[in-house]
Amino acid sequence: MSETGLIEHPDGCARCWWPGHDPLYVAYHDTEWGVPERDGRALYEKLILDGFQAGLSWITILRRREGFRDAFAGFAPEVIARFTEADVARLMGDARIIRNRAKILGTIAGARAWLRIEESGPGFAHFLWDFVDGQPIQGTARTRAEIQTETPVSRAIGKALKAEGFAFCGPTIVHAFMQAVGMVNDHLVGCHRHGPCAGLGHAA
Repeated sequence: MSETGLIEHPDGCARCWWPGHDPLYVAYHDTEWGVPERDGRALYEKLILDGFQAGLSWITILRRREGFRDAFAGFAPEVIARFTEADVARLMGDARIIRNRAKILGTIAGARAWLRIEESGPGFAHFLWDFVDGQPIQGTARTRAEIQTETPVSRAIGKALKAEGFAFCGPTIVHAFMQAVGMVNDHLVGCHRHGPCAGLGHAA
């Protein structure tokens, strides 16, 4: 890894430092991270998974993502919102996920909040993207040290999410979420994905 935080890979591409050389992580970096996501259900899933990540590495969650999806009914909010204590007990016994009762309960509360937002306005995707006027913030960091861990926008979104009933939505978690779903293009400028992700910034 260079002093900038970029890693040169055998395929000739320079990438952000954080996926290292793990094939699963590199594929995630190259195909998902930083790509603008405007589907409300997908945004709910990613926000929940980022909440489960708290205190852990993202690769830990990524390796369990399919297990999470199966355990949580494909992250269908209308299904999760009806989960009962029996479902919580089932999930607490499921080794495919992170068995944290508070985070499981937060997932259920988040599903109910998601439904309220969908029913009362333009939807969850608009709720989030309105904080950045519908367009990704284009990062200009050239080194790892320049990447922020939270911003005024992530603090504002976290506060709004908490007010709606979401849990595990502090400003650091929300900023990581924003980076992942392309609300912020935080690929380092020298990364081969910075330019392509910037080109995907226009709202549909």
